[in-house]
Amino acid sequence: MIPASLDAHFVPHHVGVVMDGNGRWATRRGLARTAGHGAGEEALVDTAYGALAVGVKVLTVYAFSTENWRRPIDEVRYLMNFNRGLLERRQHELHAEGVRITFSGRRDWRVPKGVLKRMDEAAQLTKDNRVMTLNIAFNYGGRAEIVDAVKRLVQDRVPVDKIDEKAIRERLYHPELPDPDLMVRTSGEFRTSNFLLWEMAYAELVFTEVLWPDFRREDLYAAIEEYQRRDRRFGGVDS
Repeated sequence: MIPASLDAHFVPHHVGVVMDGNGRWATRRGLARTAGHGAGEEALVDTAYGALAVGVKVLTVYAFSTENWRRPIDEVRYLMNFNRGLLERRQHELHAEGVRITFSGRRDWRVPKGVLKRMDEAAQLTKDNRVMTLNIAFNYGGRAEIVDAVKRLVQDRVPVDKIDEKAIRERLYHPELPDPDLMVRTSGEFRTSNFLLWEMAYAELVFTEVLWPDFRREDLYAAIEEYQRRDRRFGGVDS
């Protein structure tokens, strides 16, 4: 239920979420780390539906980073299979709700072909939906995105005097998406961890102690209420 204290006319257009704490959630329960990733599915689905209900237009979630390849091979393999299965299980119900599914990140040799196939199927199925965009940052790194944008500038032979913020932005993974207004990170960590570095220049940051598998739409609403209490000046001053 949307709290009465939440201003429905001042909802962030784009919310980014660093879904952190799966491993700690599992460890505290004497379970394998992979159990925490599995438990995080319900958190993701409930958060997405909560974002839909309150009118968020873009929800970007950090599903797998370029640094996550350093984790134990069994955990990486589990995450690849889990994310492929997640798309198989959820893409049709999200499609029915008018959710467009997109992906940000590198499509390199490390990502299994079966995962890439499911990503393409979900994107194709939902490409015309406009109620909300669920953008999944997968094999994603903020620095990698900027490096890839610079490579495209070189490939496009853009003259030095024509390189500006607009030229770089046009070469990011999804230049059509607005910059995030709000970034939420779970599990009590106070870092952005290479997430949307270019796009989050003026995002409001909200950190919560809740571990990701325990996160629900009520926690999203609490973060939005915190956002609504902030004074956003974008480098200017109050008039």
